[in-house]
Amino acid sequence: MSETYDLYQQGRAHLKKGRAAQATVALEKAKRREPEKASIREALGIAYLRIQRYGEAEREFRAMLELSPADHYAHYGLGRALEKQGKQLEANGHYKLASSLRPQNEHYASRILDLDQEDEPDEPGDADEPNEDASGN
Repeated sequence: MSETYDLYQQGRAHLKKGRAAQATVALEKAKRREPEKASIREALGIAYLRIQRYGEAEREFRAMLELSPADHYAHYGLGRALEKQGKQLEANGHYKLASSLRPQNEHYASRILDLDQEDEPDEPGDADEPNEDASGN
């Protein structure tokens, strides 16, 4: 087996044991060796999500989608990274794509519903008023 594969397996083992930070070390090395491997990028994206490095997770899932635009899990992972960064509208689009690519996955559909409910204004005028959190102040 190749050293890259060994690094990938080591990273996956760390993820399974709940050691996401340690997983990133091996997976980053594997990615440097084979940047076009979607499986490495997926595992690294998952590790970044788990240690709350959402911008880096976003980059990994976007790279996966460049390699495989119809990858349902890459859309879902990108949606999670975007949602955690407060980009709900863009996240919802990726959740919808993930759900359309894998309609039997109820979890993907449940993410869409969660965001759609958050977007609904409580009262008719609420949608037009700026949200203090969204203004960056």
